[in-house]
Amino acid sequence: MKTAGLFLLLTILCCAKAVIGFQRLSPEQHYARFQERAASRRLEENIGRVFYLTNFGADPKGANDSSDAIEKAIENAFKVQHDKNMLEGVNDLGGVVIDLQGGDYKISRTISFPPNGGGNVLIQGGSIRASENFKNKGCYLVQLWSPATTREGHENSPCKPNTKADIKKTALQVYYEDITFRDILFDSNHHGGGILAVNAVRIRIDNCYFKGFTTEGIKVEKGHEVFISSSFLGQTETIGGDKREKDFSGIAISLDGNDHAVTDVAIFSAAVGVLLSGQANILTGVHCYNKATGFGGVGILGKASCAQTRIDNCYMDYNSILLEDPEQMHITNTFFLGDGNVKLRAVNGEVHGLTIVNNMFSGNDNWVPIVSLDQSDAKFHKVGQVVIDNNVVNDMVLKATKARKTVAGKGKKWTADFQSVLVFKDLVSHVDYSLYVKNHGGNTTLPAHAITSVKNNKVVVEATAEVDGVVSVAVDQYLAPGETNHLH
Repeated sequence: MKTAGLFLLLTILCCAKAVIGFQRLSPEQHYARFQERAASRRLEENIGRVFYLTNFGADPKGANDSSDAIEKAIENAFKVQHDKNMLEGVNDLGGVVIDLQGGDYKISRTISFPPNGGGNVLIQGGSIRASENFKNKGCYLVQLWSPATTREGHENSPCKPNTKADIKKTALQVYYEDITFRDILFDSNHHGGGILAVNAVRIRIDNCYFKGFTTEGIKVEKGHEVFISSSFLGQTETIGGDKREKDFSGIAISLDGNDHAVTDVAIFSAAVGVLLSGQANILTGVHCYNKATGFGGVGILGKASCAQTRIDNCYMDYNSILLEDPEQMHITNTFFLGDGNVKLRAVNGEVHGLTIVNNMFSGNDNWVPIVSLDQSDAKFHKVGQVVIDNNVVNDMVLKATKARKTVAGKGKKWTADFQSVLVFKDLVSHVDYSLYVKNHGGNTTLPAHAITSVKNNKVVVEATAEVDGVVSVAVDQYLAPGETNHLH
């Protein structure tokens, strides 16, 4: 009994000591322990190469600044693999995913991708918005730009990425390859641009939405094969007929590089829809109703350096395509609405290899030419291999480089006037004609006849005797390579 009593006493004393030593945790301490346990789970989640912004402290509700967290997530994602390359020197990250989890993230500065680059990466699913106090005014929300890659004319740019001393040189000065942005809304909040890609290759921007930009929604410099598809871009949200339209500014897409593609994209507000200053790009299914030509807007602007570009199956909605000194440019299967047309601007005054064929034009009874010339700064003096033909027109003036006309009447002289249809002034290159003499019974000697003048896009046919005749004339303004125009 004494032994049992002693054991019971010791048990009571131990329990009392435990109760006396117990300390109740505060809410802050509980949260700290929760964060520790969550951190251990995050490491396990990221082993699968899916990086969630919330795991790095980003606020998916947009109340707090997520700039640091987003950059930290990207930096960690770009460190997951180092034993494979894509292009020489570009680290193959094996398909790593940076997932926004449908969050709405606010940033106060430009998000720069790691300077040593990488590839085989997917960023998806959420919104990134510039905060009211965005620090990099006039810059971009996101940029693929290594400090090792120069941007001509931007040496003192405030948008330059952070320089790091250990940047590895690549053979081609390409640091970003096979990076995909998908299902993301980029809101620049009228502080700058959306995405900048410098010397990046095989980049995809798919099913994204760009708004609130004041510079460029998407800016591509150099590089190769940046594909922009199934996306929407607009400085101001509208579906047309907006009272603010005359004040739209900025450029939705700027392609200053080669071999890029824009496919199935709608541009609803900007001063310029697409700016082309590189070569061998293609635009397909692009709908531009950004800023009407009547307000000074341009749907697609091709600079003199954008040779070998194809514009196919697009929709120019109350605005135009403006080409400067076009060289090997192709416009086809495109619909122009509301007096939208093609304008050719002379810079050095040369056009080589231009085709504008099989398009539809529908005007507003203002009888605007479907193709017009801007020669305010220079005159077109070299024109070769130009075909403007097979276009269909409503309530606009048909223009072409090929035309036919029939002139009938009694006399010795017939004039076929092509001034209203031919695009270039006084530039007929080839003429075919025939003279049909009516009511010729065989008793009257047939007159000799010939073309006596081809000036100011007028063809004059004269005969040696008066007849009741019908003259049919076909002309074109096409000069083959190396061909001389003997008519002028």
